[in-house]
Amino acid sequence: MLFSSLIFIMVFLPVVFIGSRILRKNKYVNVLLLLASLFFYAWGEPVYVLLMLASIIVNYFAGLALDKNRNKAKLILVLDIIFNLGLLGFFKYASFGTVVLVNYLHVPITPLSVRLPIGISFFTFQIMSYIIDLYRGKFPVQKKIVNLALYISFFPQLIAGPIVRYEDINDQLENRVFTTEKSAEGIRRFILGLGKKVIIANTVAEAADRIYAYNPDTMSAKVVWVASILYTLQIYYDFSGYSDMAIGLGKMFGFEFLENFNYPYMSASISEFWRRWHISLGTWFREYLYIPLGGNKKGKNRTYINLIIVFFLTGFWHGAGFTFIFWGLYHGFFSIIERLGFSKILKKCKPLALIYTFFVVNLGWVFFRIGGLKNAFIVVSKMFTPGLKNYYTLGEMMSHRCMLVAVLGILGAGIIQLIPQKVPAVNKIVKNPVVQYVWCAVIFGISILLLASNTYNPFIYFRF
Repeated sequence: MLFSSLIFIMVFLPVVFIGSRILRKNKYVNVLLLLASLFFYAWGEPVYVLLMLASIIVNYFAGLALDKNRNKAKLILVLDIIFNLGLLGFFKYASFGTVVLVNYLHVPITPLSVRLPIGISFFTFQIMSYIIDLYRGKFPVQKKIVNLALYISFFPQLIAGPIVRYEDINDQLENRVFTTEKSAEGIRRFILGLGKKVIIANTVAEAADRIYAYNPDTMSAKVVWVASILYTLQIYYDFSGYSDMAIGLGKMFGFEFLENFNYPYMSASISEFWRRWHISLGTWFREYLYIPLGGNKKGKNRTYINLIIVFFLTGFWHGAGFTFIFWGLYHGFFSIIERLGFSKILKKCKPLALIYTFFVVNLGWVFFRIGGLKNAFIVVSKMFTPGLKNYYTLGEMMSHRCMLVAVLGILGAGIIQLIPQKVPAVNKIVKNPVVQYVWCAVIFGISILLLASNTYNPFIYFRF
């Protein structure tokens, strides 16, 4: 079930929201939200909901055991992490691993074909944050299995994040407050995210998919660049739109989730980009991998090694494939280059820094999008081979509506948002409640019309 589906918007969400208002008390609402979350997951993964339940039960009792046996806490922690990573490793990487063994190491085995459970990367990292921080003594053990199960399976952030750390939501599980103002803010945030996804991401995605479906030999450098920019817009509005909807849904039920995006395409370096893009994932890797490895406290060489490890695993976390690994290491390379002194040059010229960062990020998305390193390098080579004959016009590949939406997408990725900061009169208009309600009503109406008339509605991060 997608947030941007009519059945979710018109049936599932109203029923659960009204039910939560009728029950009112958090302990009853938590049960309702848990059952709704399991139903939400089972809608798309009827079998793998059992896997999630098994994971919840194992980690619940692991937490209790860790709390009661502090002298064996480290052993329990290690065994629990092995269990969680084992599940993630099997379902996400077993197929890739056997393909590597057969095709590259020529091991005589039959390649596995394991279906990837939706959202397993996200809820596994959430589970691990609970058990690791419990071991660190950041909070008392959660003795109510309903509360822990809700934290792990809560439907707004279950499928594609943001990755919510337990310490950020612990108190809210029992002590959150429902207010009309918070619900209204949540609805507004959900609608803005819905508009990002349906109006912008879906529109540019159709054109990007159409272009990438062609043989690269039939495309000119201009067309390949257009495709890369369209995908750059698609993945941002797709994922940030989902995060906005998740944050809005959380507010509707009394929860406060941390922001997951902060206009990343306005970054002036790759290091800054990763402080603005998928913030919850970057925070997770920093807290549970980079810092435990030593961070930047053990000398420059160790810092670079730690960065390589983190970015390698960041790429591998996104998908079982060499293109994802390359994409992660690619970003790690530029992060290290900036630490070696290039960041000082970037700070001297902000426009140059913005162009450099967008160029690097945009090029990186080609490897993220194209299946197979060989094909990705072919496409990239086309981008830097001017004068090639173009067998198709841009008009054949993208509609005028797509062109308009793409321009609006570029402006809306941080440029338009600067205007209220610079012009007080505009800021006053933007913050006017009436203007906000009208704006949300227009976005919601257009989104519903598009959903009713178009079946193209994928979410990129569902496969991670």
